[in-house]
Amino acid sequence: MRAEDRSKRMPAGTVVSRVGIVIVGVAFFFPFVWMLASSLKPSFEVLSSGGSLVGSSVEWSNYATVWTAIPFARIMLNTFFVASAGALLTMVVSLLSAYAFSRLTFRYRDRYFLIFLASLVLPQEVLVIPLYIMANEAGLVDSYAILIVPFAFGAFGAFMLRQFLLTLPRDYEEAARLDGAGQIGILWHVITPLLRAPLSVVGAFVFIEYWNSFLWPLIVINDPALATLPLGLQMFSGERGTDWGPLMAAATLAVVPSLIIVLAMQKQLARGINLGGFGGR
Repeated sequence: MRAEDRSKRMPAGTVVSRVGIVIVGVAFFFPFVWMLASSLKPSFEVLSSGGSLVGSSVEWSNYATVWTAIPFARIMLNTFFVASAGALLTMVVSLLSAYAFSRLTFRYRDRYFLIFLASLVLPQEVLVIPLYIMANEAGLVDSYAILIVPFAFGAFGAFMLRQFLLTLPRDYEEAARLDGAGQIGILWHVITPLLRAPLSVVGAFVFIEYWNSFLWPLIVINDPALATLPLGLQMFSGERGTDWGPLMAAATLAVVPSLIIVLAMQKQLARGINLGGFGGR
């Protein structure tokens, strides 16, 4: 073999890593393919057809059933409103928290931040009981507010934005302060424009989290008119069993908004994570 041919050969490590990436990608992508294929099968064939992705007939009627069997349009609007409002509120709270813990000086600031950060290790299952008791006492059960507010004050967004703020020089803030700007003016006119990328990351992640939330809405929502998508999906299961075809069709439709966000914002998400999530000190 000639020397130039040997130089063109791909290193074994590169081949192994690329093959591994392809295998992992297929493993993650296959459930979505199976869900889409199952949404076009007759309901009784979804679980009985084995590994086949093709049913005996293409049932486009499953998608029509989604809109008539349950109030799917109302459920979609509920979920979009809750996810959008939750993402917006979380972005505001995260921005204020990150600014306070990175730029303001007060006693025990770093200790308070560590305590705040420790809340990330608490699973949602630990919080739902005390939160439900407080919501019930306040008369907020079966309301949009109880779906949006409780989990908008988490530490994830504050941590990401604080890490980014710690990498920024204070020159712009000092110049604004010399021009007479106060803390709110500096935050709004100087800090916020610099945080667009990490803020978009926080907003996208939180939107998807609200969109897919199941346990908390299941506990605090009894009115079907306030149901979100995860609650709507379980409406296809009843005493007579599960209507698998329409359920898979509804699940496919439920994935579309999250998929659009990820595809439309992939560059911003990657840049925001690189700048905000792993910077700082």
